[in-house]
Amino acid sequence: MSPAGNRVKAVLFDRDGTLVHDVPHNGDPDLVRPVEGAREAVALLREHGISVGVVTNQSGVARGLISDGDVRRVNRRVDELIGPFDVWAVCPHGPDDGCHCRKPQPGMVLWAAGRVCAGPADCVVVGDIGADMEAAERAGAHGILVPNDRTRPEETAAAAHVAPDLLTAVRAVLDGPVADRARRGPARTPTADDSPGRPV
Repeated sequence: MSPAGNRVKAVLFDRDGTLVHDVPHNGDPDLVRPVEGAREAVALLREHGISVGVVTNQSGVARGLISDGDVRRVNRRVDELIGPFDVWAVCPHGPDDGCHCRKPQPGMVLWAAGRVCAGPADCVVVGDIGADMEAAERAGAHGILVPNDRTRPEETAAAAHVAPDLLTAVRAVLDGPVADRARRGPARTPTADDSPGRPV
C-alpha cells in the first residue's frame, strides 16, 4: 500500500498494542513486552533506508497516573528492545484537553514527519485502533491497521488497509499492495464518531 513509486520515507508506529503489548498507563520498563515480529519489522525498514518513529498517546500523564519520566523510561526500553527509532512523538494530554497532537488529531504525525524530513504523503502510520488511522488520514499520510483484541470490528471495517501482523504490514509498505498482505477497504471520511473513546 505504498505511495506512488514505493517512495515511502518514514513509517510511524503506535506504541501500545502495536509495537508492545498494551499495559494501560505503563510506567514500568520491566513490563515492556514487544509483540511478535516487532523488532524484525523495524529492522527491515531500517535496512531499506526508511526512517522509523513512534507516535503515542500517553494520557496517564495528564491523569496523574504516570510521570513524564516514567514515559521516557518506558520509551527507552522500547528503543532498546525494538529500535533504535529516529523520532519519538508523545502526547501527554487527556481526551478533553483540546490539544492538536493527541490522536486522532494529526499533530504528532505531522511533527514526526517533519523531524525526519519527510512529507506526510511519504509516511505510513501503523496502529491498532481507529484513532491511529484517522490521525494518518487527517495528516495526509497513509495508514495500515494491525488489529488486536482491542480493535473494534467497525474500526477494522473502516480501515483502508489492514494487515494481520507487523511484518506483513511492513512488507506491504516495501512491496506495494498484495491481496494476502494488505486489504484495501472502502475509503471513508473521518467523523467524530470514529474517535475510539478508550482511556488511552
